[in-house]
This record gives sequence, structure tokens and C-alpha cells, in this order.
Amino acid sequence: MKCAILDDYQNVALSMADWSAVKDRLELQVFNHHFEDQDELVAAIEACEIVVIMRERTPFRRNLLQRLPNLKLLVTTGMRNASIDLAAAAEQGITVCGTKGGGEGTTELTWALILGLARNLVFENEVVRSGGWQSTIGVDLRGKRLGLLGLGHIGTNAARIGQAFGMEVMAWSQNLTAEKAEAAGVTLASSKEELLESSDIVSIHLVLSDRTRGLIGAAELERMRPTAFLINTSRGPIVDREALLDALRSGKIAGAGIDVFEQEPLSQDDPFRTLPNVLATPHIGYVTEAAYQGFYKGIVENIEAYLAGAPANVLR
Repeated sequence: MKCAILDDYQNVALSMADWSAVKDRLELQVFNHHFEDQDELVAAIEACEIVVIMRERTPFRRNLLQRLPNLKLLVTTGMRNASIDLAAAAEQGITVCGTKGGGEGTTELTWALILGLARNLVFENEVVRSGGWQSTIGVDLRGKRLGLLGLGHIGTNAARIGQAFGMEVMAWSQNLTAEKAEAAGVTLASSKEELLESSDIVSIHLVLSDRTRGLIGAAELERMRPTAFLINTSRGPIVDREALLDALRSGKIAGAGIDVFEQEPLSQDDPFRTLPNVLATPHIGYVTEAAYQGFYKGIVENIEAYLAGAPANVLR
């Protein structure tokens, strides 16, 4: 039985978990590069009954699924993947399964981006490497306001770290209650607008949905302070791309720390690669040892369950 593992950028899929339970029953093929062209992707995996994908690196929409008549099991890392057309998969009799991860990588990267911007770490590192010395003045965090759009698991963890830095933490989302905010020790903003207008750092921790797509656009960015930073480790389309580029170029906000983009990987000439007030990372919030070990362990377990005729962790 043929099984393809897509987008294994770090070439670790077979070493992050014990595949011995299924390896003898599979003809495994690992692809370390990303297929930009759908025809090339189909040619590579059309004979496979099982395909393993990493998060949203390769979307599986209806038009792709219809070109894969042999596909019976699609395993994605994570228990939610908006890039898979679950309805189309169900129509074709394709079982879609998810996995759990591990660690707190996205929370930790959120704070890496905040600190990197606040202390100009990339620029100062380049200064040292080029033979120079001090050239910028950092932004203090103590006493500043951290505004969190979303107070779920990651948002709550981010809040705790902000509090440890001595920051005042405020949060807002469309369904956030006063009770939940109080339990986390944060102030509930009366509105999204209040949070944007009063925060020194705005960090997004929301699930991408019809309600959150484009939640931060030109009007919202206009409300932010010119000294404020915007952090997005959630999903790119929550922020209007062109509005953010305009705000960064015009100085409407001081800068942005971005790990997620509307199109990934970014094109070589994408302005987010070169804007001086952007600290960009290539969607690595979940790319940690703990997360990968959890992901690939779950992948093996899902394949084993499928081969036994009892699929587990099925997404619908």
C-alpha cells in the first residue's frame, strides 16, 4: 500500500516516531519539498491510498481530491485543518484523521517575536556581525499594555507571560466573557476598538473562520498607536494583507511580528520578506520537537488504526 508524506521540510518524518508497527505494510515515499504545481503533485501521489500532510502546507480542496481516486486516508497534523474540504472528502469516501501535538511552541514564538521587535534583536545582531556596536534604543515592556485578540489556550498562556513582565493585559473576542477574563487575571475590553486604541502590543490568538477572516483591516489598523506592534501567530487571513502593508510602510504602526501568511511559502519578491519594521518567521510556531513528536506518533497510530479497520481521530 502506497503512502506519501508531504512537505517534510526538515526531513524528520521517519525519525520523529516509531514506524515499525506499519512500515512493513506500507510503501513509504517522503517528499521534502513543497509542490507548487498541482499537476506535479498529482503525478507524485495519485497512486497513493494514504497521504500524510503537515498542517496547511498543502491544501486539499475539492479540485485536488477529485484528481486522487485512489486516496482513502488523509492524515493531517492537528485536530483542525481549514485547508481540507471535509465535505468533498466525505463524498469520495476518503477518511480524514487528525493528530494531537505537544508543547507550547506557538506561545513561545509569540514572545520571541515580541521581544525581537521590542529590542531590535535582528538588527542589533547584524550590527555586531558587521563590526559595529549599539545603535538602537529598546522598548520597555513593564507598565505597557498587551492586548490579546482571543483568550483561548494560547492567549491565556501569552497573558501569563505578559503579566510576568509586569504588563497590563487586556483581552477581547466576540465570545469572551467577563468570567473567563477574570479567571485569567486580565481586563475584558469593552470592544475590539478599545483594545486596539489602548494597547502597546496587539497579539492575535484566534481561529480562522468566517467571523475572523479580515477582522483586522485598514480601519482597525488606523486605531492602533503609531508606537504599537502587531503580532500574528494565528492565521494570515485574519489580517488584511494590503492594509497591513500600507500601515507598515506609512508608519501607522511601529512594526509587526508575523509567523503566518495568506500565501505560504511567501514568494521570493514578497514585501514581507524585506520591510525593515517586520520580523517575519516561516510559520514555525508549531515547529518544535515536542509538537513534531506528538504529530508523528499520532500519524502512525492513525495509520495503524485505519489498517485495522477502525479509523481513529476522524475529522468531520
